[in-house]
Amino acid sequence: MMNLDNIKEVKISYLLLALTEKVLEIDKKARYYGTDTPLFHSEIHMIKAIKENKGIHITRLAENLGVTKGAVSQIAIKLQKKGLIVKERDINNASKFLLKLSPMGEIAYANHQKFHQDLDQILAELLNGESEEKINFLKEFLATLESELNIFEDKGF
Repeated sequence: MMNLDNIKEVKISYLLLALTEKVLEIDKKARYYGTDTPLFHSEIHMIKAIKENKGIHITRLAENLGVTKGAVSQIAIKLQKKGLIVKERDINNASKFLLKLSPMGEIAYANHQKFHQDLDQILAELLNGESEEKINFLKEFLATLESELNIFEDKGF
């Protein structure tokens, strides 16, 4: 076990916190994704879930996203007003609506995918030339760190 008084480990933890803050800052910023309307994190990820689960109902979407049906309904209303999704009555169950992307929603989805491809490209360039061993270490380290950080949630932090 490493000694926390060691300045190198402290610097690593501060670098990690700075990186996390930067990622959160990038993530919470509204983006247009090729449309004429700003989209927030929850909205673009709902668009992604709708695209990848064709003809999904609000209840199933809430289950997939791990949020309440009320939250999904509110975001769906916003996305419908923005012209990004279409709600159609389910012919098999008149009390349910199917959610589908509009043409503008398809554009937003495609540009969101491009955003992630660009991020993947940055990482690929940073790791270019590194050994398989170093890359595997990095993957394992990040996966273990993510798992270990669950203690903060468990303790209510």
